[in-house]
Amino acid sequence: MSASSSNGLLLTSMSGRHDNMEAGGSSAKPEDVHPSDHHEQLEHDPDDPFDLDNTKNASADSLRRWRQASLVLNASRRFRYTLDLNKEEHYENRRRMIRAHAQVIRAALLFKLAGEQQNGFGSASSTPAISPGNFDIDLEKLVSMTRNQNMSSLQQHGGVKGVAEKLKSNLEQGIEEDEKEVTDRKIAFGSNTYPKKKGKNFFMFLWEAWQDLTLIILIVAAVTSLALGIKTEGLKEGWLDGGSIAFAVLLVIIVTAVSDYRQSLQFQNLNDEKRNIQLEVMRGGRTVKISIYDVVVGDVIPLRIGDQVPADGVLISGHSLAIDESSMTGESKIVNKDQKSPFLMSGCKVADGVGSMLVTGVGINTEWGLLMASISEDTGEETPLQVRLNGLATFIGIVGLTVAVVVLVALLVRYFTGTTQDSNGSTQFVKGKTSISDIVDDCVKIFTIAVTIVVVAVPEGLPLAVTLTLAYSMRKMMADKALVRRLSACETMGSATTICSDKTGTLTLNQMTVVETYAGGSKMDVADNPSGLHHKLVALISEGVAQNTTGNVFHPKDGGEVEISGSPTEKAILSWAYKLGMKFDTIRSESAIIHAFPFNSEKKRGGVAVLRGDSEVFIHWKGAAEIVLACCTQYMDSNGTLQPIDSQKEFFRLAIDAMAKNSLRCVAIACRTQELSQVPKEQEDLDKWTLPEDELTLLAIVGIKDPCRPGVREAVRICTSAGVKVRMVTGDNLQTAKAIALECGILSSDTEAVEPTIIEGKVFRELSEKEREQVAKKITVMGRSSPNDKLLLVQALRKNGDVVAVTGDGTNDAPALHEADIGLSMGISGTEVAKESSDIIILDDNFASVVKVVRWGRSVYANIQKFIQFQLTVNVAALIINVVAAMSSGDVPLKAVQLLWVNLIMDTLGALALATEPPTDHLMHRTPVGRREPLITNIMWRNLLVQSLYQVAVLLVLNFAGLGILGLSGDSNHAHAVEVKNTMIFNAFVMCQIFNEFNARKPDEMNVFSGVSKNPLFVAIVGITFVLQILIVTFLGEFAHTVALSWQLWLASIAIGLVSWPLAVVGKLIPVPKTPMSVYFKKPFRKYRASRNA
Repeated sequence: MSASSSNGLLLTSMSGRHDNMEAGGSSAKPEDVHPSDHHEQLEHDPDDPFDLDNTKNASADSLRRWRQASLVLNASRRFRYTLDLNKEEHYENRRRMIRAHAQVIRAALLFKLAGEQQNGFGSASSTPAISPGNFDIDLEKLVSMTRNQNMSSLQQHGGVKGVAEKLKSNLEQGIEEDEKEVTDRKIAFGSNTYPKKKGKNFFMFLWEAWQDLTLIILIVAAVTSLALGIKTEGLKEGWLDGGSIAFAVLLVIIVTAVSDYRQSLQFQNLNDEKRNIQLEVMRGGRTVKISIYDVVVGDVIPLRIGDQVPADGVLISGHSLAIDESSMTGESKIVNKDQKSPFLMSGCKVADGVGSMLVTGVGINTEWGLLMASISEDTGEETPLQVRLNGLATFIGIVGLTVAVVVLVALLVRYFTGTTQDSNGSTQFVKGKTSISDIVDDCVKIFTIAVTIVVVAVPEGLPLAVTLTLAYSMRKMMADKALVRRLSACETMGSATTICSDKTGTLTLNQMTVVETYAGGSKMDVADNPSGLHHKLVALISEGVAQNTTGNVFHPKDGGEVEISGSPTEKAILSWAYKLGMKFDTIRSESAIIHAFPFNSEKKRGGVAVLRGDSEVFIHWKGAAEIVLACCTQYMDSNGTLQPIDSQKEFFRLAIDAMAKNSLRCVAIACRTQELSQVPKEQEDLDKWTLPEDELTLLAIVGIKDPCRPGVREAVRICTSAGVKVRMVTGDNLQTAKAIALECGILSSDTEAVEPTIIEGKVFRELSEKEREQVAKKITVMGRSSPNDKLLLVQALRKNGDVVAVTGDGTNDAPALHEADIGLSMGISGTEVAKESSDIIILDDNFASVVKVVRWGRSVYANIQKFIQFQLTVNVAALIINVVAAMSSGDVPLKAVQLLWVNLIMDTLGALALATEPPTDHLMHRTPVGRREPLITNIMWRNLLVQSLYQVAVLLVLNFAGLGILGLSGDSNHAHAVEVKNTMIFNAFVMCQIFNEFNARKPDEMNVFSGVSKNPLFVAIVGITFVLQILIVTFLGEFAHTVALSWQLWLASIAIGLVSWPLAVVGKLIPVPKTPMSVYFKKPFRKYRASRNA
């Protein structure tokens, strides 16, 4: 315990900057400071259990270690939002059990759901009916066939085609796009939902809140005091002391439970949002986007790399389709799916290839649904701030316990030596005369005071203040188009020193159109006008585009406008080919794809082998223009004649460069013929066949315009001024990347665009590890990069001490998203695999939203520091006042009930007021917060000490000379005069906290009121606290040990509190050293530890 107690408070930065946050200012410009520069670096301390700078991939041992080192009075509350270390083992056991006993578990669930429905609980949609309705196959046969992966049963039903007919579904068109059709299927086969484990109700939170050891002791003390009081003074007077403490404790428990319950509801809503995946299905021949919960049996679903299989089903068709079934089987083995192995399990991921499936089982009729229904999702997770605040709480708790013991001993010694007097001036304990009952009563009061000091001193709510801030930030970030998947990402984003951003869709709008075309050996006057092209060339382009695509062209039956779906690039090319005269459905029906090589971000191209009739095989390729061009040996001219490409190759290269410089994405379309005899006959051989990619004929090169997002230039400027370097990492041509980077402001001028500032992925990957680390610092734009290049860049930057945020949307981006300190996936264009590997999902794919996340990250850290400064000021002042008073007079001016009220102001209301401060522009004028930045900066120490010393000085003067100062020394009723003085001390103390709450808002700014009108919750809480204080002092006299004060004393109390404002301004003029105080505090502990280990 002692080893940990020194360090929770005193963490310093190894790779960060100092005094640069809302709670600490720096004169250094962000661009002048590099994360590795530090005036006094402290290495990671392996002996400090709270020294965890990154919890993203922390080991279970290190997470267990800090829990064991914490001083905790209420473990169920303190560790509620931390990771359940036994969860993974439980999850694994449940998965094994479900695979072995799926039928039994499902039957039990159905029985339970039926019972709930019978009693009026639950939703009808989650309970599948046994009746098959209007369908020719019943639920049990479908479930049994899919779960047992029974091929003979599938054949008996006539294969996938037969099953589709029995389910009244069309393998190409899907089910009808009709609400009644969908409802009928839900009634017959169930919905794609599962019964969720119920969350904790409010009474559970009440139960947890009262399990605080100090509160239990106070309840026992209150009951004892109540019994003794009633016995000695009668019911009318005797219940007040014990009853007031019991009521105050009850109030603390209720307010704590309400606060915690509200937080849990917020997390629950966010988890529901995370699970609600949007996906594409075929309905009535049209591709429509629906929620995963709306998938029904009979739906036809296209599958692409990175998708999650949304339900159980059977493969209709696929090319190179590989499924990662590790989420269900527990084995990280990729399984290839074809007609011999056509069954697909819900919850698995598409690792490679393309295909389409027929849904045969949904909800709890799938193993995934059973698994989800039988485990409660663990929303807990460590965040670095939580760990560090536990260390801080432990340190303060030890100090508080020590002080409480000292006060207890001092009061007992004074009492039993006869030096303690009551309010009338009489000696409380006279040996041989004072009754046992009075002695016990007095000792209980002394003990209650000591325990109350512990309640105030041990900030049990401090680690939970992080959760409160994060819950608030997560809710607000949703409005800013960012869905947080990992809590720690919120705060880590405040430390980000570099953002590696994708180009397409993040910096650009992802609204693509073909604006330039080279076909027939020359540039076309109008990009989509076929008049100058030979019909043979147009036919080959049309076939290549129609077959080599994952998109779709839908002609509405009512003759409305054509609907084109697919990725933005696919849509642009399909739209262009349609205008050239492509007949999409006709081409797809006249020729068949016999093998496909889906687009690959490593090879930057994709291809298909198409069989025309019975004898002719054409291989169509489409991809990065310069890569496809390098594979071409001829091109087709405007007369439909094949010409050698050698003489024209330079012309095409210059055309690609010219388009790239105009920030166009260049895509080439090429083809070749293949002898049917050279195509494998057997399906197994065909699956392993590599499509020929040499001796291609160039058909066309298109330039696709994707305009920059509005506001992205300003967002990049904000990042740069905040000390966050923006790097562009794209798979596009280096010239295209450079043009967009100049447009976005990532590159300031053409002169800057030289290697290694702009670099190709291939060049970077061929460097040695040491060279990569050196070059990584200088890279601003990386073009033609593969996902592995992105991963190498992230690793090199992190080794240099950078805190790296990475955006990604593809499946292959998953390793980089996982490796980065903060992985940001794209909500619109991102695959499910990318989203699952990320920490935050950017819902609108917009770079400006990434910048908002940085603001929120900094705000989380700043708000926690504001709360720490506020809470420590209260702690220090309350402890010193009570200790000095107890030592000198044997009594304390701040009674148990009063301290519990102060604890409520400090712990719950203060946290709520300061944790919900919205982010300001001021935050983005600073450098990033270092990973191991001290939680309490020198500026915070200064503010804290100035306010604490003022409060202690004023209140101790009132305590010892208050009767004279307040003109009460001549009062004939001495006991009443003492009560007025003590009430004045209590009132002035609370006023100091109310006014100091404003100071805590702006630790390093002179104007503490700026932006206060934008936070109505803060104003409301301060107002409520003030009104409650008036009620407590004026109307709860005997209950709260107060007496009504005159208006003059109220004005005096307010004036004492008001002084804290000008005092804060004067205090901010005091200069602070750059070296953190923690460096000086930690040195003795390190020296002592080193000498002990020597």
